[in-house]
Amino acid sequence: MHYSIEDNLVKEEKISLTASEQISIIEHHFREIMLALGLDMRDDSLKDTPLRVAKMYVNEAFMGLNPLNEPSVTLFENKFKYNEIILEKDIPLYSYCEHHFVPIIGKVHIAYISKGEVIGLSKLNRITHYFSKRPQVQERLTIQIAEHLKSVMNIEDVAVIIRAEHLCVASRGINDKGCATITHSFHGQFLQDSRSNQLYAMLTV
Repeated sequence: MHYSIEDNLVKEEKISLTASEQISIIEHHFREIMLALGLDMRDDSLKDTPLRVAKMYVNEAFMGLNPLNEPSVTLFENKFKYNEIILEKDIPLYSYCEHHFVPIIGKVHIAYISKGEVIGLSKLNRITHYFSKRPQVQERLTIQIAEHLKSVMNIEDVAVIIRAEHLCVASRGINDKGCATITHSFHGQFLQDSRSNQLYAMLTV
């Protein structure tokens, strides 16, 4: 199934809200949540928490919901005609489960084979951060990163692997810590055993 970069974004009419308007609305409702929980909003440690949370949601944790934050991508000519796997390993992942709004923490590995151009390595990190900074499910995130890289580089030979711990499993419900969820999205040459085996060997280094 194909996932476009628009998947899981807020509806068009909501995108028109400014960041200040979003923060104001979230601050108000989060204050109501805290009051419903019986917290003393006069406490010095708590009184500004709704505003802090609202700013964190809009400017940091969920900044990937705003299409204006999509990272620009710089491509360079592959002057050396390097035609083997390029792997960016262990990109830090911090996202939020869309079911409980608790963290997903892990590592992302992105590999591709150039078709004439290479991408600035930091852009792989930025693409990962953009799609992870929103309420997510790991399966969708894996596909979105792969599809986006295929699109911006106009290539098919892309592989994305994510290994992550979901705190909705570790900190609530069954409360099982240390469980890892692994997902992958392989395309082009990475669907061949020789290339996928080569990639897995590189991941062990």
